[in-house]
Amino acid sequence: MQSIIRVLVSLAALVLAGSAFAQQYPAKTVKIIVPFPAGGVTDIAARLIGQKLSEKLGQQFYIENQGGAGGNIGMGNAAKAPGDGYTILFASSSIVVNPSLYNKVPYDVSKDFIPVTKAGASPNAWMANPSVPAKNLKELVDLIKKEPGKHSVGSPGAGTTPSLSIEMLKIRLGLDFVTVPFAGGGPMIQSLLGNHTPVACGAIGNSMNLINEGKLRALAVTTKKRLPGSNIPTLGELGIKDQEAETMTGVFVPAGTPKAIVDVLQQEILTIVKTPDISARLLQLGIVPEGDSSADFTAYVKAEIAKWKDVIEKAKIKKI
Repeated sequence: MQSIIRVLVSLAALVLAGSAFAQQYPAKTVKIIVPFPAGGVTDIAARLIGQKLSEKLGQQFYIENQGGAGGNIGMGNAAKAPGDGYTILFASSSIVVNPSLYNKVPYDVSKDFIPVTKAGASPNAWMANPSVPAKNLKELVDLIKKEPGKHSVGSPGAGTTPSLSIEMLKIRLGLDFVTVPFAGGGPMIQSLLGNHTPVACGAIGNSMNLINEGKLRALAVTTKKRLPGSNIPTLGELGIKDQEAETMTGVFVPAGTPKAIVDVLQQEILTIVKTPDISARLLQLGIVPEGDSSADFTAYVKAEIAKWKDVIEKAKIKKI
């Protein structure tokens, strides 16, 4: 009986210590690693959320861009950082794709990180130059089937979730067309606008303004639900099932970070992304705000790793 009491007292002491630790956090500046150059969707989202974290928690949360190797350099550095709450990683879906795409990555998602929350996610979108006769993706699929091998589809780069969305559709429907990888979403959109590559699949955040202005036509989004306030159909609505894909904005901390700090960050980020001004700004970027629990995000990360591993293997994509 006494041993049980001692265990309960020890547990209570740990809970109180964790609570006190959380109340003191942060006691100094906090570094947010974005493993891509400045200006991209992940970077902009991190800056919006980081600024609000600074205001709410009373210490500076600053951005450090560490681009290169498809995000592997920055993610590897984050994995090696101390688990003390003073290094945070804002990652895209590359963190769940790269382990299957590269021969070697400098991190192990399940061992080196604690998933904090999915701040939001941007649907991948199938888009076309207005000159393309197809008004939605089903019409495009019919066009490709009538003319196998004739059409080309642009992607923002090999191994990105849009490029894997293209491969999923090819496998699912047995389509024959050429995939044209670009060095990022910017060059892909320019080619799409110039009608050099009349069709493309990319994160919708890079093209929302062009779609709204009528300079590009959105054929479908790859999520279960439509983007809030949008009339762009989902693949499911068009009768094309099991094609869900998105580019997430995920928040991670190095392994060993106290649960009390993980909980503080998750709760604060949830509150931030749901505030009207930040929510509206994220939606302008094509990011649907979320802020799910650490447990739910951990399950999501595990499922995404398995999904993209399966796609990469079935599509016989050569490892980098």
